[in-house]
Amino acid sequence: MTEQLLAGKTGVVFGVANKRSIAWAIAKAWAGAGARLIFNYQGERLKENVEELVGEFGSDTPLYPCDVSRDEEIDTFFEHVRGHTARLDLLLHSVAFAPREALEGDFLSTSREAFRTAHDISAYSLVALARAAAPLMTEGGSILAMTYYGAEKVVPHYNVMGVAKASLEASTRYLAYDLGPKKIRVNCISAGPVQTLAARGISGFSSMLKHYQERAPLQRSCDPAELGQTGLFLASDGAAAITGQVIYVDGGYQIMGM
Repeated sequence: MTEQLLAGKTGVVFGVANKRSIAWAIAKAWAGAGARLIFNYQGERLKENVEELVGEFGSDTPLYPCDVSRDEEIDTFFEHVRGHTARLDLLLHSVAFAPREALEGDFLSTSREAFRTAHDISAYSLVALARAAAPLMTEGGSILAMTYYGAEKVVPHYNVMGVAKASLEASTRYLAYDLGPKKIRVNCISAGPVQTLAARGISGFSSMLKHYQERAPLQRSCDPAELGQTGLFLASDGAAAITGQVIYVDGGYQIMGM
């Protein structure tokens, strides 16, 4: 039954870096449910990786460069999208970045430039991509972003990325309000710690995983396939009345006080 959930729908996927990317897990779930997908890649360094992965969906799967910090590249990307489809139904934003030095030491030491960069790429880009996608979502749509518990509570060493994720979550709510009349839904998945390329940049990541095993009700975090299934649900008509929400997929860790 799930293979038909997204039949006839077209989506754009931002943020696949390699096979361990959460974006890749969600893209596989969307494609497996019948969606036709168009991918971005961030810079030539990642092109070959992403090209090889999306080849699983067929050699003709569209793939275009897009640096989400540059409006002209976003415009060009969506011009390419229009060459493939007149209608868009889905958008996945799985993009975040902060300079490595900002994820070490204390938050107090965050430079102005690191703060600006983290917010531009991790939060404002959702607004920019939603603005570009919305005119193509003529029959409504689902926009999905990835966040983390560090937006709500202090996670040592997550620093400016936690503040940027808080901005992302607030942006999701305001976008949900603006786009609701067009039947476009905007939600976040807050994933527990997962072994990804981005996670490796966070100091103390392995102890974070161990902490979830000790404290979360399910005694674990989550795995990419589970995030894929949550992404599938939020993209489907089963979530037609859900917008502006943060859905926690973290083994229940978020409910714990101690």
